[in-house]
Amino acid sequence: MDLQGVSASGTGAALELASLKMAKSQQKQEGQATLQLLESSAVDVPKSSSANPAVGANINTYA
Repeated sequence: MDLQGVSASGTGAALELASLKMAKSQQKQEGQATLQLLESSAVDVPKSSSANPAVGANINTYA
């Protein structure tokens, strides 16, 4: 049984709409931050100074 009436229902819908708009705005901001982070982390990989790319491919370990 709803005792709050129609005006409270309209207010609830308005608050829900405002909440959804804020959530969408936050998602956009997080997306932009993620893209900036990805772009800033994209750096050129240094090339090997050795003529033979296999040099340094094997690592000897001893237990």
